[in-house]
Amino acid sequence: MTSASEHVGPTEDPVSNVLKWALLVVAIGTFAIMGWATSATYQTSPPQPARFLTADRTVLMTAEDIAAGKAGFQKADLMDYGSLYGMGSYYGEDYTASILVNLAKSTRYGIAMASDGKEFAQLSEDRQAAVTAAMQRALQGIDLAKSEVTLPEAVADAFLAVRDETANSLRTAAPSAGWTPAYSLGPEAARQTADFLLFSAITTVARRPGVGWSWTENWPFEPLVGNTPTANTFRWTWISFCFTFFSFGAVLFIYEFFLNERDQGRMDAVLSEFRPLTPSQRRTGKYFIVVALLLLVQIAAGTILAHSYYDRTSFYGVAINDIFPFNFLRDVHIQAPIVWIGLSWIGAALFLAPSIAGGHEAKGQWFLVDMRFWATLLIVAGALIGNYYGIMGSIDRNWFWFGNQGLSYIELGRFWQIGFFLGLALWSLLVMRALWPSGSLWRRAAGEFWSGRIRLEHLIWASTINVAALYAFGMIPLTGVEKSFTITDFWRWWVVHLWVEQSFEFFASCMSAYLLMAVGLVSRKLAERAVYFELILIFLGGVIGTGHHLYWVGGPSMWVPMGSMFSFIEVLPLVLLIIEAMNHYLLIKAHRGFNYRLAYTYIIGAAFWNFVGAGVFGGGTLNAPLVNYYEHGTFLTLNHAHTGLFGAFGELAIGLIYFCLRYAAADRIPFSEKNGLIAFWLYNAGLVLWIALNFFPIGWSQLDAVFEHGFAYARSNAFYSTTLLWQWLRLPGDVLFALGALLMAFDFIMKLRLLFPKTVEPSPLPAKAGTGRCPASLEATNQSELSPFAPSRSSL
Repeated sequence: MTSASEHVGPTEDPVSNVLKWALLVVAIGTFAIMGWATSATYQTSPPQPARFLTADRTVLMTAEDIAAGKAGFQKADLMDYGSLYGMGSYYGEDYTASILVNLAKSTRYGIAMASDGKEFAQLSEDRQAAVTAAMQRALQGIDLAKSEVTLPEAVADAFLAVRDETANSLRTAAPSAGWTPAYSLGPEAARQTADFLLFSAITTVARRPGVGWSWTENWPFEPLVGNTPTANTFRWTWISFCFTFFSFGAVLFIYEFFLNERDQGRMDAVLSEFRPLTPSQRRTGKYFIVVALLLLVQIAAGTILAHSYYDRTSFYGVAINDIFPFNFLRDVHIQAPIVWIGLSWIGAALFLAPSIAGGHEAKGQWFLVDMRFWATLLIVAGALIGNYYGIMGSIDRNWFWFGNQGLSYIELGRFWQIGFFLGLALWSLLVMRALWPSGSLWRRAAGEFWSGRIRLEHLIWASTINVAALYAFGMIPLTGVEKSFTITDFWRWWVVHLWVEQSFEFFASCMSAYLLMAVGLVSRKLAERAVYFELILIFLGGVIGTGHHLYWVGGPSMWVPMGSMFSFIEVLPLVLLIIEAMNHYLLIKAHRGFNYRLAYTYIIGAAFWNFVGAGVFGGGTLNAPLVNYYEHGTFLTLNHAHTGLFGAFGELAIGLIYFCLRYAAADRIPFSEKNGLIAFWLYNAGLVLWIALNFFPIGWSQLDAVFEHGFAYARSNAFYSTTLLWQWLRLPGDVLFALGALLMAFDFIMKLRLLFPKTVEPSPLPAKAGTGRCPASLEATNQSELSPFAPSRSSL
């Protein structure tokens, strides 16, 4: 049996050689383009004038007020109650859209009173049209490129009225809207936060110098102020669809003609034997227990959140918002899956790596695995406590460091965020030590990597570095709050999007391919070919495709073509994954004694939902600029979020855990798949019911509301009140999903009690790997054909 810690000169595959160098060029090229785009985003984001003035030179607000207001917006975590530029929660209002409408109506009222001496509603249709046109000219004519901006009298009066109303609403409870006061904001901070929200609304209507559209490409759709799609939005939607269909043909041709040949390559079935568990492997069981518990916490928070949409005053009679505000529960609901999916991947990688290395283990590895686990628990607990007390206003001066950072998906205070990053870096180090457990083996592996003799083991380790490195970009600037929301959200998506569409896909593709090879289903040659090709497409779509999140947030207009063209490419590797999943299913079905059938059921399910969630509900439809212009910030996005995050990466995470549990069971303990399979079908039934009974019915009616009334209305309580039946119908899917999680948690605990007995102190490492062979494994390993990492069996 061969392993990552063994070595011979590799048998080169000409196709893989071409693909690996193409991957290197694409990886460097895509991040170079992102570097250039970063500079362009900084240069063309909405400027913040030094002062906004009335006609008599009275100061309305300053750049310092706007910056302080943005800090207040984050401190109060308003992004997890409502949204800004459509970014954040879909529960409350979109502040940019609602304040834009209020500002426009108030300005229109002032113009009507000044010109006609009557309220707007009392004017004739012709005069109403004329006053509306005057209001649009006044708002669109605000020039943010000036250091001092003088607002027309009607706009200035409207500004003051809307600011006072907004500041007061931030500090006043509104139970019917599910709103609890922003406990962390005092009167002055609330006023500055209102300044920031008003400035953000103005950027959506004020025209960029030299062009006919706003700083947000005329988003949101709001006919009242003259915001409609631009020609740029139409043009690149059509071009992107054409580009995608051509690309589909090219990718399928390359895959079938050059890559998908009859499998006669060398088999490296390094996991087809059950080896004795190493000390570090025995310590990974607690990772999997925490995974199950965090999933249950996520579901509990999600259940309360879902109930809040159809009863905003209480949770079955309990005034839950008074104890746990909606934005805190949303923090828990969206942070928990990041942690439990991450922990499952961390635990699985740390478990499998010693077996890949032939049963050898670096000195002290078990201690570092333990230390990393307890450090993670400390960071997670500290972050949750900090999030809560930050929102409740108990952490004031140091809220940025220890409270809630107020950015959706990366709410952790900066102190906890740094700790989480260090934990990811330690994980990468531990995977490296596990794959190459001695200095000489590591130096040899590094030499092979830099000389271009890259293998799947190298890519698995590289994917862990990638996950850690990209998380660091969410900490720009490191020690304070960025003044511009456009820049802040740009770096936020470097974490959120690049993690999901690039880092997660990178790790998932490598691990899925390796496990298929490691149990003898495919050869190393075909596994590596497929991974190289998929990663080329993942880098193209996942990196530059980040732009589809930046269409309407105030960045340069070039994000529309870049984001749409490359977002559509995201679908292509997912098509290959689903094709491979079907082929692998047929291979598994042909081997009735295959031991990892339960694990691969989840992995194949993950491939399906990856295609549906990230492909059909994401890059294939919602990322088209014209579709996204109207759909952005609606329930239709929840299809993508839930089926993509849980369906694709959550099910893969569970599959990896079941793979580890089956390997640990070996021949010693009967391994029942019944509970795991039932949980699988409960999960998937829950996802389908969510789509059919909640996300789609509400999302389509919400899209209709955008078309007919504008985005502000589609995100209002008035609209949500028309969807109460469909909101209640979220319940059946919730129940099935929760039952699946409970059953899976029970299954994990029962298996771990037997598979991971009380940990013993590490014993000296064996000179040879274990010889126990999985009785039903695929006899695919040819002892004369050793791994590229293996010198010979006798040298072990």
